[in-house]
Amino acid sequence: MCLGIPGQIVGLDPDHAMLATVEVSGVRRAVNIACIVDEAHPRATALGAWVLVHVGFAMSRIDEREAAQTLAILTELGEAQAELAAMRAGAGSA
Repeated sequence: MCLGIPGQIVGLDPDHAMLATVEVSGVRRAVNIACIVDEAHPRATALGAWVLVHVGFAMSRIDEREAAQTLAILTELGEAQAELAAMRAGAGSA
């Protein structure tokens, strides 16, 4: 399964037209924004935008509410994975 992680574009690289800095849950990374830039959505409009990031690319723009909901679900899934791992570990020791 491939997941897109929501992040907000917080900077545009002055030296590379299709690179931007995205913040995902406090972590900043450089990503390629070629997939979200076109005539209707020029590069300058990317600053502050919420996007889904996958393997170093901003794949699509999303609204802030959708980003928050997706991050909450991903957090819950992570917690569920930890619970399942703990249950598996406990089941083997009985």
